[in-house]
Formats: sequence, structure tokens, C-alpha cells
Amino acid sequence: MTAEYQVHGDVAVITLNNPPVNGLGLDTRRAVVEGLEKAENDAAVKAIVLTGAGKAFSGGADIREFGTPKAVQEPNLLSVILRVENTTKPVIAAIHSVCMGGGLELALGAHYRMAAPGCNVALPEVKLGLIPGAGGTQRLPRVLGVEAALNMIVSGEPVKSEMLAMLPGQKLFDKLAASPESLAEEALAFAREMAARHADGSAFPLVRNLPCKHKDGDAYFQFARNMVKGMAKNFPAPAKCVDAVEAATKKKFADGMAFEREIFINLMWTAECRSLRHLFMAERAASKIPDVAEDTPRRDIKKVAVIGAGTMGGGISMNFLNAGIPVTIIEMKQEALDRGIGVIRKNYEAQVKKGKLKQDKYEQRMALLSTTLSYDDIKDADLVIEAVFEDMGVKESVFKKLDEVMKPGAILASNTSTLDVNKIASFTQRPQDVVGLHFFSPANVMKLLEVVRGDATAKDVMATVMTIAKKIKKVAVVSGVCDGFIGNRMIEQYGRQGGFLLDEGCTPEQVDKAIEKFGFAMGPFRMGDLAGNDIGWAIRKRRYVEKPDMKYSKTADLLCEKGRFGQKTGAGWYDYVPGKRDAIPNAEVVQMIEEHRKALGITPRKISDEEIVQRLVFSLVNEAAHILEEGIANKASDIDVVYIFGYGFPVHRGGPLNYANEVGLFNVVEAMKRFAKNPLDDAKFWEPAPMLARLAAEGKTF
Repeated sequence: MTAEYQVHGDVAVITLNNPPVNGLGLDTRRAVVEGLEKAENDAAVKAIVLTGAGKAFSGGADIREFGTPKAVQEPNLLSVILRVENTTKPVIAAIHSVCMGGGLELALGAHYRMAAPGCNVALPEVKLGLIPGAGGTQRLPRVLGVEAALNMIVSGEPVKSEMLAMLPGQKLFDKLAASPESLAEEALAFAREMAARHADGSAFPLVRNLPCKHKDGDAYFQFARNMVKGMAKNFPAPAKCVDAVEAATKKKFADGMAFEREIFINLMWTAECRSLRHLFMAERAASKIPDVAEDTPRRDIKKVAVIGAGTMGGGISMNFLNAGIPVTIIEMKQEALDRGIGVIRKNYEAQVKKGKLKQDKYEQRMALLSTTLSYDDIKDADLVIEAVFEDMGVKESVFKKLDEVMKPGAILASNTSTLDVNKIASFTQRPQDVVGLHFFSPANVMKLLEVVRGDATAKDVMATVMTIAKKIKKVAVVSGVCDGFIGNRMIEQYGRQGGFLLDEGCTPEQVDKAIEKFGFAMGPFRMGDLAGNDIGWAIRKRRYVEKPDMKYSKTADLLCEKGRFGQKTGAGWYDYVPGKRDAIPNAEVVQMIEEHRKALGITPRKISDEEIVQRLVFSLVNEAAHILEEGIANKASDIDVVYIFGYGFPVHRGGPLNYANEVGLFNVVEAMKRFAKNPLDDAKFWEPAPMLARLAAEGKTF
């Protein structure tokens, strides 16, 4: 279905019907134009209502057509809007639920607009590195006022229809319906009223004919530009939104439209726009598992138990409490429980203080939380998540106990960040119910959830945890079982390169600054201090036994031997002042690195920021290619999602593999060959993964 046409007495109703959000694909656009023709040719029809079926008026462009010829094939959206404007009978857009992007631009082409309360209205194109491309920057300022419109366009955030209706002098809505349920009837009545008003042949109002001015003109737009540049330095689109809205105030409507279109098309070809569109699709694709059908039955998750009230256990619990799901936390000692609950309370109270959470909501969430020292009290939970110390022996005792007490069909999850989920599953008589749910710290803030699929994990368990991830507002990515899964397995190689750079002449500050300038949230050494350098130390000690050939810089071990474990001890690669996160360079650490170099007989050299960035990022790319080849990740875009949402990779670069595609895989491999010749690096490290070498040789991308 694309758009339905029905006649109610003397009013024709054209209903967009292209689930899930009535995207304006080619077939839908054609059907709207056909509906308008039909209504115009029917003498009995006096007015036309344009609305949307289901839970949206329209969410805008149909993402399934992105990058295909259909997206621009006639009638394109601009042509459809022009056709609506030129219709010889009054057209009323009856909007509800969701009216975004091209959907809002279409509504702005109608002669009149009626909105249901609670409708989310937005022009979110900026989030894809674009500006609205079908008149949004030219029409919205005319109906909302320049400042309100520019705020909406630059932020891309939705605003409720009733909030917009309250703006002084707004002309976006001619009428607000009493309720979503009464919209259809009220729109028919309003359409008849407008038909009667124009029975004398008077012209219909068009948004394009409304005036558009700002009293402080140049000064306001300069201020807006300065604000936008400070907030979105890596993204060209927000500043271009300002240019386009300014054009609406200074140019004739047709010239403003041409200017908007030119900006839109130019932005479409930028690396930032390509990266943001890639991420938009990647995030949606991550929830799809090739061999788990959409209609796989889900298990009911009404009660959750969390084992361990530490930092991770508390953070994990908050996700479920926020979603209205009762949680029981179990600990071995009462004081550990009290401490954990105290931290949860403190986190919520900080949100209340900042006005991000209402007091009654805070109380509702805390009321869903219970604690216990006995496994018997969690036996009825539908999902239990273990968040205990990262040690196989500890995990074994926990899972044997869970196997004994949990009800049949309960999902048993481990929050392990590196350990073998198959081994953990083998401690139970029900390996099909065991899955890894690797939350990232702080678990109540970080959006990424790595879902680790064991060899025996049942398909309905996978379907259930992917659904529950969405409910607790996480971006879930499936990983197979290997040491470190996707994210931590790659970050280990990145960390190794960071160490080699210190050996060869860099300081921790230089490495961090270079990668942060590239766009990372923090460099490898600041990240180590945040996570705890002792964690990396424990992993390296394990590596020295299991993989004696694996080469590491000894600088990180020397640091840990000094007890400099990072922020938690107030001293790591940097110094920290209590209560602050600022990393203060430490002269003794630099001296320690220099002495280590001398002991190895290394003469330090000057290393460029470009080399630092390439060595760190390409180390991620090469390991990612191994992960794909082994089937640990389902697809390249999943790895990009992991790195954007879990590791602070720059959003405007779209993830490590998208960035490698942009650089060109041939160029990536050539750089790796150069690095392999460095005697102080690890030549084996820079051997291109077979998949990377193959794709580069064939001129292909990930």
C-alpha cells in the first residue's frame, strides 16, 4: 500500500500508507499526485484532507530508497509539494503522531494545517549531515518565526505540536484538534468550512507568500553562526542551516529554494554526510541477526535480577528501573548492598537536582528496586545478569548456583568483558539459556550493549535480549565468542600501538592530543586512566603466559608497578585532582618513559600527528578485518556501531571501517606496509588481514 483514496461526502481523504512511518517513497509520492488529480476531477469533491495511516503522518523520506535512483525520480518531493500548492480545491494536512523531515515539508505545502496534540514535529536532516531539501528552510521560518524555526532546523530535535501552537504569531497550525482520536472528524469539518470560505473563488493561502524577516538581521545570523560553529565544529551542515534560513529572509522565495537545493546537493557529497547516513542505516541494521527471523517468539521479561551491587551491577540495574522493570540486586554482604543502593540513589538525586528527573519518577524507580542476600529470592526472575569479578572461577560458582535455583526458561546472562561465554555456559545444564550481555561503563550512561552469542544460545534468547535492549534504550550489537569480543579485542591492538609510540619518542600527552584532534572523545592514555590501568595489566599478564610471542611496550607495566592505576588512585599516565577529571601531565611519568627508552638503546624521533593517528586507527581496522573474517561480527557496519557508541570514535567519521573505506583500502594497506618496515614496531602486527588485503587488491570496500 502507498496512499489510499476515499471520499467522505464532499471531502476526499488521501491517506499515506507506507509502514512503518509512511515514508515518502516513489510509489507513495505517485499515489498522492494521483489522489489529487482524482479529487480535482470529481465535481462532488469540494475539499481534500491529506493524512497518514497508523502511528505517523509521515516520518519523511523513505530510508529504503536512500542512495537509489527512486529517491530523486519524478515526481520528487519538491514536485509533489508544488502539485499540492497548485491544487484547485483547498488541501488540509491533518497531522498526528510523527510529522518529520519531508513529512513536515509536505504539510507546509498544504493550504491549511490541523494538528493533533502530542504530535512530534521536526526537521531532523541535520542529524544526517544535511539541511532540509524540500523547502523546509524557506517555509518553516515563514510560519514559526525565524528564531524558532532556526532552532528546530539546527538541532533536528522534535517539538510537540501543542508547544508549537503556543508560539505567539505562529501560522504553522490553523487549528489544534481536541484529541488524536477526534482529528479525523475535526479535519473533515474544517475542510468543509474552508471549502465554503473559498466558494467565491478566493485564493488559497500559501506559506511561500508569507513575509520572512528578522528585526536584527545580520547581527542575529552572525550570532547564530558563532553559536553553531562552537557546538558543531566537525559538521558542516549546522552552519549551512543558518545560511539557508538567512536566505529565506533576504531572497525571493524561488531564489531561496534554489539556494537551499544547491546546499543540500553539495552536502550530500561530503564525507561527514556519507558517514552519518552510514551510521543511521548501521544502527538500524545492527538489531537484525541473519539467522534469527523477525517473527521469532520472545520470552516475557517482567522481572530482572542482578548479581553484584558494584559499579557495573548498580549501573545495569538503573537501565531496567528507568524502563519500569522491577529489579532485585543480590550480594554476599549487607554492607555491599547498602553501598550499591547508596550509589544508585546518589545518581538519581543528581538527575533530580539538575531538573532531568522529576521527584515522583525517582521515587517510582526506587520503589521497583529490592535487595537480597539469598539466591532463593531471585528464583522467579525472567532474566538474571551476573556482574561479579572478572574471574572464571568466580563466574563458575555463580552460574552453578543459578543453574540450581533459577526457574526453567529464565535467561542467564554474564556481563563479562573478555571471558569465554561458551565455558560459562558449560557450568550449567541449560547452555541454550546463557548469553553474554556486555554493558559498558558507566552502564547507566553508555548506549552500547555487546550481545555475546554462545555456540548453544537459543534463537529465542537472542530475539528476546535484542528486544529488551531496545526497551532499555541501548544500541545492541551481536558478537561471537572470542577473547575480548569485538570492542575490547580491537582496543587491545590500539593500546599496543600506543605503547610502541611511547617507546619511539612520543609522550602520552602528544598521542592523546593527536587522536583527540582527529575526533576521539579521549586518547588511549586518558582512556586507560579512566578504565583503570590495572585492568590492562591483568590482561597483559595473562597474554605473557598464553601468547609469549605477542610484543608489548613495557611502559604500562612500569607505570602499574608504581601503583599508578589511573583516576581511582589519583595518578596514572596523568595526575588527577580529587573531584575533577582533568588530566595533568606528570614529569616523573615522562622521565620513566625516557629512562625505559635509554635502557632499550632507543634514540627518540619526532613523530607526526598523522603517523600517530594512522597507526592507532589502522590497528583497529586490521583487527576488525580479522573479526569479520572469523564471523565474530555479522557485518562491517556492526563494528562501526560498536566503536561509535562504546569507544568514542568520532561520529563524523562513521566508525573505523567506514573511515577506512573513505581513505581507500589500497591506501590503508600501503601505510601498513610502511609501518611494517619500522624495526621498533611489530612487523607481524602490520601484516594485513587476508580480507583487508583481498578487498584492497580488488578495489573494493568493507
